[in-house]
Amino acid sequence: MPDTAWLVVAALGAGILNTLAGGGTFLTFPALVFTGVPPVAANATSAVAVFPGYLGGALGFKRELQTFDRQSLRRLVGITVAGGLAGSILLLISSNEAFSIVVPFLLLAATLAFLLGDRIRAWAAMHSRAITPFGSAGLFATSIYGGYFNGGLGIVLLALFALWGMTNIHTMNGLKNGLSFALSAISVVTFAAAGIVAWPQATIMMAAATVGGYFGAPIARALPKGVVQGIVAVVGFAMSLIFFLRLVI
Repeated sequence: MPDTAWLVVAALGAGILNTLAGGGTFLTFPALVFTGVPPVAANATSAVAVFPGYLGGALGFKRELQTFDRQSLRRLVGITVAGGLAGSILLLISSNEAFSIVVPFLLLAATLAFLLGDRIRAWAAMHSRAITPFGSAGLFATSIYGGYFNGGLGIVLLALFALWGMTNIHTMNGLKNGLSFALSAISVVTFAAAGIVAWPQATIMMAAATVGGYFGAPIARALPKGVVQGIVAVVGFAMSLIFFLRLVI
């Protein structure tokens, strides 16, 4: 029961964080590891746990997604799925020992990306003319990262869209949610087929994350942006430090 309670609390918090601004992986992945799930399986299970939220986000931005040319959108989805599959397979062939070494750096990078998200997007917008709109290489590389480790994916995608020259944040968020859903779908299928998902934990956390996402909406409206960023940053840096300490102790 204590382990189950930790997983429920972590998933509730992840659902709220993802609704507020993202960063739910900072809670779900460490909670699974700390309750005894091996790192690779924990990462796969975490991806399954937060998956329903991407579907809700994609449906919520249906109007924005409909503004894209269907052929272009299918092409972007195809690139995302291919990259997500490659990243998922890369995770499958990683040992728990190797992944444990990489995790602290991934968590720290994702936290910094989240904290500096506005500056990254502003820099990307200033350099948008240097990048081909809807380019394949950047999206494929980003999708590999998302298939391997989902943390901070939204920030990276938004920065990439800014490099493409996109400026409407609602359209960008719509595309981000749509592509995130496609990427997560292929990751979930790949991890499930490989048999590395801890389904009892995943089922509990999916339900809790969905509830957290629902209650996160009014919280998001009430809290200032700076407070939200501070909460996610504290969680991200704390988890990074803990996993760094696990390497040396």
